[in-house]
Amino acid sequence: MNTTNDDALVLYGQKFASRLLLGTARYPSPTVLKAAVQRAKPAMVTASLRRQGANPAENGHGFWELLRSLDVPVLPNTAGCHSVQEAITTAQMAREVFNTPWIKLEVIGDDYTLQPDTLATVTAAEQLVRDGFQVLPYCTEDLVVCQRLVDVGCQAVMPWAAPIGTGRGAMNPYALQVLRERLNVPLLVDAGLGLPSHACQVMEWGFDGVLLNTAVALAQDPVAMAGAFADAVQAGRAARHAGAMQPQQAAQPSTPVLGTPFWHHA
Repeated sequence: MNTTNDDALVLYGQKFASRLLLGTARYPSPTVLKAAVQRAKPAMVTASLRRQGANPAENGHGFWELLRSLDVPVLPNTAGCHSVQEAITTAQMAREVFNTPWIKLEVIGDDYTLQPDTLATVTAAEQLVRDGFQVLPYCTEDLVVCQRLVDVGCQAVMPWAAPIGTGRGAMNPYALQVLRERLNVPLLVDAGLGLPSHACQVMEWGFDGVLLNTAVALAQDPVAMAGAFADAVQAGRAARHAGAMQPQQAAQPSTPVLGTPFWHHA
């Protein structure tokens, strides 16, 4: 675990008090977005230079000024990129716009599922790390791909739970738990979580954080949902540290039987 004594999330040597990262697209209004961020108190908020929502409030100078006013570190991403060169160029632009080496790397390989192009992602990550970026790559839950990303210098990996925007929760629990067992870097679940219970579950498995957007932005009450996810992430982390009991095959009495009549023991 890359945590300190106060259990801060540590990414590329930097401490973050929260283990929740929050997207900024598709909110009903800038006011709602700002209130949701204030309620959730995320470690970072993500923003894309290439893909914006249909809401006009997400476009233009005012949106970028809003992001700066949130007083939360911005994690630019390369959403919408379909090639290595597109992703690298977008990352370079984002570094200039936001004055940050942080980048969430996305290279989409399939427009229907928005599944990342795993081969291109590794290639782009290697180049960006070499160029001094602190890369958080969005990828599938494939163990070999995630290991390759670590091998090329990524100090954290962000596998999906399910395709972006589906809200289905962890569709391959086995693969995600294998990742946690095998990789000794921070792992943050990115994409596919729809309920606070989904976030709590992956945190109980030992994941270091989650990144959300649609599940909060499209909720009936995004502000309340942002708070629910923030609380769920904390609860899952606390449960992981507490150490859950092992499941049993048969019922086990929760009260002692010592001293009860012998015929009750049969």
